[in-house]
Amino acid sequence: MTRVVFLLVPGVHLLDLAGPAQVFSSAADLVDGYELSYVGDSDSVLSHQGVPLGTSPSLPSLDVHDLVFVPGWRSPKIVGTGPLSTRALEWLRTHHASGGTVASVCAGAEILGRAGLLDGRRCTTHHELQDELARRYPAARVVRDVLFVEDNRVVTSAGIASGIDLALHLVAVRHGPLVAAAIARTMVVYARRNGDDQQASVLLRHRSHINETVHRIQDVIESRLTDRLSLAELAVAAGCSERTVTRLFGRATGMTPLKYQQALRVERAEHLIGQGATVETAARNVGFEDARMLRRLRSR
Repeated sequence: MTRVVFLLVPGVHLLDLAGPAQVFSSAADLVDGYELSYVGDSDSVLSHQGVPLGTSPSLPSLDVHDLVFVPGWRSPKIVGTGPLSTRALEWLRTHHASGGTVASVCAGAEILGRAGLLDGRRCTTHHELQDELARRYPAARVVRDVLFVEDNRVVTSAGIASGIDLALHLVAVRHGPLVAAAIARTMVVYARRNGDDQQASVLLRHRSHINETVHRIQDVIESRLTDRLSLAELAVAAGCSERTVTRLFGRATGMTPLKYQQALRVERAEHLIGQGATVETAARNVGFEDARMLRRLRSR
């Protein structure tokens, strides 16, 4: 069981909360083992849009597999906004120190800053708040004009709809791109990527099309990431000729099926390396015969 605990403050934006919550509740429908809960400093929180939200002031005990998610709130300026108790901040710090992951949307990065979790880390927030966040937390490295940034189990996003992108990324990391793609298609979500390519999901960047034949081909590639797949196999899965596969895939994604598989492998390998795996181990785990190809692709 993985808990996703949403930490809510007064004035929370509904979409900052509802978008990621929809992603994780959809994940629970596809891969058993997600439980969502909502906590705060009182029994209820009034959203900026006027909808009262029930919360629990009891902060649960968590393990390393659990995620704490801090949605943003109405904040032309973050100073003096988003009141939260020192008890809740300490709970947040303890979860991360114990190996857990914390994430934020928009102004929620301010809460992570107050908890001391942005110091020495790359992070981002809504473009209107980036300068202020950088001033308030000079030890943080604020990355501008990207949708989300992940640094040592601290994941921050730009705001509003980008929380959906962040949540899909976290699902893809935990359960693979096929599950995340299924959720994105259910939610009718398309990619919106800019800025630092390291923060751009290969899955979402090349799934922003509506060609069902190409989606079927991508499903096969993503579900058999480590396999050597021939064009003939993909053509059978797609129910069309090899020439048609090449033409449709290139038109929809801008790359060949092989290049797409390589891009997915490299992205997965980067995650494994970031978690402490050697290049050689990561290469084997994602399907490369040795580390030379992975090093060559990473250098590009």
